[in-house]
Amino acid sequence: MKIAITGKGGVGKTTFAGVLSKVLAEEGYGVLAVDADPDANLPMALGIPEEKLSSITPLSEIKDIIAKRTEAVPGVFGQMFKLNPKVDDIPEKYCIEHDGIKLLVMGTVKAGGSGCICPEHAFLRALMQHLLLTPQEALIMDMEAGIEHLGRATADCVDAFIVIAEPGQRSIQTLKTIKKLALDIGIQKIFVVGNKIRTNEEKSFIINACENISILGFLPYDAALIEADMQGKTPFNKSKCYTDEVRAIKDKILNLINN
Repeated sequence: MKIAITGKGGVGKTTFAGVLSKVLAEEGYGVLAVDADPDANLPMALGIPEEKLSSITPLSEIKDIIAKRTEAVPGVFGQMFKLNPKVDDIPEKYCIEHDGIKLLVMGTVKAGGSGCICPEHAFLRALMQHLLLTPQEALIMDMEAGIEHLGRATADCVDAFIVIAEPGQRSIQTLKTIKKLALDIGIQKIFVVGNKIRTNEEKSFIINACENISILGFLPYDAALIEADMQGKTPFNKSKCYTDEVRAIKDKILNLINN
């Protein structure tokens, strides 16, 4: 299965992506986690130790390879580039592995005004389309916050979109926009996970706002997650109630995608 996780900035999508990846790996799945958010925090959510972080080469830093294969120079506006570059050797060369999870990091431009990163996104899109997964393998993409990636159709090769939503109007508005744009690029399976839930009223707010979008479950607000973030630790072992709920959501994802 190929899953893209998205939502408004700050709703907790990276925490969910990290814990979902850990849960799947724990159950014997081969997991490729892709950090497609320019503000890359997925390595920490996966519990990758600091000494391993230095060995990560973001795709945005292999500009010579991207330029050669997309026939375009990253960072330059207004140029034509190949939409189907060669990518079959990339996972083996640029993934790092930790606790049974392979991680690939998109990365971002280094400074304001550095130019368009369209060739990098074409490269990532081709990579996602190239991957052929067995029933015991999963691709988990932690997308950038908001809706820009849908405008580029970076994630049009996934089986489903999971939108993380918190109880608030701005989060729900982003959810509705994501749903529309996802349908525009042919993604029919769009699901919601409610996050940071403290009361039944907050749960009801999300249920009422989602209308006909399927809700996979609700994740609790837990101070242990904040503590894990302060310590730079994976939330996987920090909040039992959160991780147990992710396990239940995982079962629903498998059932919905396979049926």
